[in-house]
Amino acid sequence: MPVENYIIERIEYFCAKKKLSRYRLAQRAGIAQSSLSTLLNRKSIPSIQTLERICDGLDITLAQFFAGDSDIPDLTDEQKELLTTWSALDDNQRALVQAYMQGLSQK
Repeated sequence: MPVENYIIERIEYFCAKKKLSRYRLAQRAGIAQSSLSTLLNRKSIPSIQTLERICDGLDITLAQFFAGDSDIPDLTDEQKELLTTWSALDDNQRALVQAYMQGLSQK
């Protein structure tokens, strides 16, 4: 698969996973919606800086963008903080947090 197709498919995958429209991703990434549309319509390849901004808009790292779905690559500071807090919880608290998060993701 050509690299440009892989990048586009990963952006579309993460948008679907996070339930983000192209418009909302462009807003969050701080790039013009027309630039994102041009990219996703396979008319251009993003620069590394643009791809980093897209990753910021998706709340993922560049490493997470290129990692397989089952891999856990470098984490953002926010993700590290969550894991640190998680580690301090007892089993009952973890079960409650997990149930709460599952409830949130089903909305």
